[in-house]
Amino acid sequence: QVLLAESGGGLVRPGGSLRLSCEATGLAFSIQAMRWYRQAPGKEREWVASINSDNSAYYGDSVKGRFTIARDNAKNTVYLQMNSLKPEDTAIYYCNTVSNIGDDYWGQGTQVTVGT
Repeated sequence: QVLLAESGGGLVRPGGSLRLSCEATGLAFSIQAMRWYRQAPGKEREWVASINSDNSAYYGDSVKGRFTIARDNAKNTVYLQMNSLKPEDTAIYYCNTVSNIGDDYWGQGTQVTVGT
């Protein structure tokens, strides 16, 4: 059974930082592309960042230069370092991966709130 478990969300002031983690179990993590998405209230789910098995990383325009995705294959964990946070970054952040046969897996999400 594949499970993705996010953690690290919370309340942070504008300009602050948070690091999200997503631990994966039940899959061959090192060969999986991993992704972060987010969904703000009343909005559609938005792709945030991806990291491939070769550590190549890609970012959405709204987070480029502020967020960094990384992975630790020894810990089966993908991270999202978020710096210079803005109120518009407020959302539930989800970890995602797709298996080699097309099964789509999501974590339960972690809430990030940027405000005072």
